[in-house]
Amino acid sequence: MISQVIAELQRILADKGEAQGPITAESLLLDGDLAIDSLDLATLVVALEEQTGREPFKAGFRMFTTVGELAALFDEAA
Repeated sequence: MISQVIAELQRILADKGEAQGPITAESLLLDGDLAIDSLDLATLVVALEEQTGREPFKAGFRMFTTVGELAALFDEAA
C-alpha cells in the first residue's frame, strides 16, 4: 500500500508542476517537505479510496501525519 500512496502523491505533485524529492514512509503529508495542501490531501484520500475500494475513515476520522501512517490506515481497512 505504501507504494500506491507514494505513486498517487507523485501524480498529484506532477499535476501541480511541483518539484519532487524523495517520498518515504516518514514523509510528513502537511507542513513538511511535500508541496501539498489540505485540498491535495483530501484528493489523495479520495483517489486511494476509489483505487482500493477501502474506506479507512468510514467510522470517523483517524489521525495521521505521515505517508506511512496513511498507508497503514488503508491496510487496516482491508
